[in-house]
Amino acid sequence: MAKVLATEIRVGNLIEWDKRIWRVLKCYHVHVGGRGGAFMQVEMKDIEAGTKTNQRIRTEDKVERAFVEPRDMTFLYQEGDNYIFMDKENYEQLSLSQEFLEGQYEYLLPNTDVQVNFHNDRAIGVQLPASVVLTIADTEPNLKGATATSSYKPAKMETGLVVMVPPFVLQGEKIKINTDSGEYIERM
Repeated sequence: MAKVLATEIRVGNLIEWDKRIWRVLKCYHVHVGGRGGAFMQVEMKDIEAGTKTNQRIRTEDKVERAFVEPRDMTFLYQEGDNYIFMDKENYEQLSLSQEFLEGQYEYLLPNTDVQVNFHNDRAIGVQLPASVVLTIADTEPNLKGATATSSYKPAKMETGLVVMVPPFVLQGEKIKINTDSGEYIERM
């Protein structure tokens, strides 16, 4: 494990806090001005118990980053509420629940390459590719004369994910989506 400054904490990081491993869900820098001093407001989830907490960590404090072993895996298929992944090295299969994937499963199509992070031989998180290409299953029809303006419309992807897209994007088209922000990038 390595110590890092509180200002270096990022969403998705695993840190050790109170002798437990936590996944950072939200993190932002707060400067009160005057007397208060600056701190990091960190919302994190215990990977064992699933409980969430908010912590204020002074910017000059250091926290322990948990050691994780990343493994390259491929998402194979969904079976009920479980998602089946295969290790690219030894071809072993791993089943992760929809609850464990919390907001990430909507980006998964069969044969998507991901990185699964392990801590003490236990899966603790999935790192998706930076972007994915999905097909629009349903969206409002194109409006006559609509151009790339600041108005966006909701589009439901083949996986159930809803993304705001420009008005000229149509049902059945493939679009690239940023997996960090869930935002439309471009038409494919």
